[in-house]
Amino acid sequence: MTATLSGYQLLETLHSGSKTVIYRGRRKTDNLSVIIKTLLDEHPLLEDIARLRHEYQIIEPLQISGIVKPYELKNYQHGLALVLEDIPGCSLKELIATQTTTLIIFLKVAINLAHILGQLHAKHIIHKDIKPHNILIDPHSGEVKLIDFSISSRLDKENPILSNPNLLEGTLAYMSPEQTGRMNRAIDFRTDFYSLGVTLYEMLTGTLPFHTTDPMELVHCHIAKTPVAPCQETVCRVLEEVPEAISAIILKLLAKTAEERYQSAWGLKADLEECLLEIQATGKIVNFVPGRRDKSGHFLIPQKLYGRKAEVATLMAAFERVAGGSSEIMLVSGYSGIGKTCVVHEVHKPIVGARGYFIAGKFDQFKRDIPYASLIQAFQSLIQQLLTESEAQIQKWKDKLLTALGENGQVIIDVIPEVELIIGQQPPVTQLGATESQNRFNRIFGQFIGVFTTKDHPLVLFLDDLQWADSASLNLIELLMKNSDRQYLLLIGAYRDNEVSPTHPLMMSLEKIQKADAVVNNIVLSPLQLTDVEALISDTLSNTEGIEQLAELLFHKTAGNPFFLTQLLKTLHQEDFLTYNFQSGVWQWDLKDIQAIGITDLNVVELTARNIRKLSLETQKVLKLAACIGNSFNLDVLAIVNEASSLKTAVQLWSALQAGLILPLNQDYKIPLVFAQEESSGITFRTYAQVTENRTTETQRTRRNKSLRGILRKS
Repeated sequence: MTATLSGYQLLETLHSGSKTVIYRGRRKTDNLSVIIKTLLDEHPLLEDIARLRHEYQIIEPLQISGIVKPYELKNYQHGLALVLEDIPGCSLKELIATQTTTLIIFLKVAINLAHILGQLHAKHIIHKDIKPHNILIDPHSGEVKLIDFSISSRLDKENPILSNPNLLEGTLAYMSPEQTGRMNRAIDFRTDFYSLGVTLYEMLTGTLPFHTTDPMELVHCHIAKTPVAPCQETVCRVLEEVPEAISAIILKLLAKTAEERYQSAWGLKADLEECLLEIQATGKIVNFVPGRRDKSGHFLIPQKLYGRKAEVATLMAAFERVAGGSSEIMLVSGYSGIGKTCVVHEVHKPIVGARGYFIAGKFDQFKRDIPYASLIQAFQSLIQQLLTESEAQIQKWKDKLLTALGENGQVIIDVIPEVELIIGQQPPVTQLGATESQNRFNRIFGQFIGVFTTKDHPLVLFLDDLQWADSASLNLIELLMKNSDRQYLLLIGAYRDNEVSPTHPLMMSLEKIQKADAVVNNIVLSPLQLTDVEALISDTLSNTEGIEQLAELLFHKTAGNPFFLTQLLKTLHQEDFLTYNFQSGVWQWDLKDIQAIGITDLNVVELTARNIRKLSLETQKVLKLAACIGNSFNLDVLAIVNEASSLKTAVQLWSALQAGLILPLNQDYKIPLVFAQEESSGITFRTYAQVTENRTTETQRTRRNKSLRGILRKS
């Protein structure tokens, strides 16, 4: 071992992963045994360095006995080294593989883990990678420690990133359904309960809940399949018998939706302790109901859809028809905030089962002069998904694309530069007149789409805010959907019907498509009914008494608009009009107080503005500048407009990020927050649709825009 670290002697390599290597070492000043985690690459990426810094910043202030203590973060070669305490024992993974366990030992380990998670979640930290490899156990003392906080989050809620299953943050076998990015649900602390459920399942049975090594199939299992109960004899391998009560606890942890899992680590711990006491006292567990004492003071609005069962069923049926070989357009219309995008994203579940692709683009009200922008955005994301697949699979895509495009590959590369990374450089195409050039582009783009619409992988293309679509995009959509040979394509378009008249270009295009006998269906989303509002509030507050009056008040104020309703509930909680009584274990409110403050006299815009005004003046200023850039922005650009460094701008945005007013589309948002002022140069931070520009160079963007202008140039 040639590597050296100042002040430490490296003794042995304990583990070498894809990006990190872990050593056991000795501190020279006092011969203290330590664990040293550093980066494998001699010239690591900025993201990898940031991840190590992020881990240190998360665990350094924690005073939790169940968390491995960090000593320091040191410069090491061209990266960093994280120095941690060395504790005796081994990982739970090693323990599962080499030793048998008893029910008593299992319960004690599970209770310790629940306690650690309870303390961690109280600090507003989500671990996001609970698994046996990250749990250390001293078999002599029974001490349990949780390690590896490299992907942990300090946000109360994160939006998952839809990407290739092989590139998801975390470990796929232990990953919650929402963490896969294919559940139309945000990630919160309850993702850790699912991962803990998989871990405990493996500890009891010696196997994982789902037996497959195929990444997409494993995602489908997490989303749609129920594991065999641990108490069933067919899976019980470690213990002769698993009590039904403990099996029920694990299955509750493994619930597909976060609302059906435990709502607090303390409720889980209480159930496990009750089981342990009964086993020790009588050898059996009777009259046990999991979650009976699972009371949570967390204010969590359920993420499931209310009042949309028929609409979701219609969308699912459309996908089934497309997966069977048809093509059609499904329009989803309704007012702003009515939940169009939420309904559309429910289609993720069947897409996974059919091994299809879901891509999305969003039209911008102020960028209608950029032709095909939304379509290009969508297909850029598809190409980036393909680039993460194996070399053999990429070669197959290359062959298919070259066959479909022939000598016209450059036509597609000019507008989607990432395609060149798959098919390589292509010969220049013949220069044509304006009309011929546009006709050629339309034809080649249709052939390009045909590569991705097959029985093996149907394609769902979601275009949001169609009311702002440019004429070139509408014309291209017409041509695509008029093609009677088109198969396995579901085009979903969402638009605000209150902003579209019968003479609107969108309506005229749809009329032409229908006249060509293409299948066009429409889902019209109406406001929620009073019963739906009542159900949402009841599930949020877990109360029955007084719900009807509160629901009626909020229903009339919001007119059943889901977005307005959830924002109003959040505001009532933030301003202490909804409070949790820990003694009685119920939420409390006073209707007269709520009516008296005039909060129910606000509309949704005023309410959002009210919440923004709670932020610091610096944060408000930078949000105003961000809004001027558009519905998505790059941190470097925002920093220039803000006349401040990227680091300072990111810090100013942090409270808005915590409040959910801006949403990151990748984990790069953490980078500026872990570097010093002098290290922040060049760091980017993207939100919303701008993530699709990640791999497009300035030269490529210039070439693409020039090509688009040429295609649309009038004779």
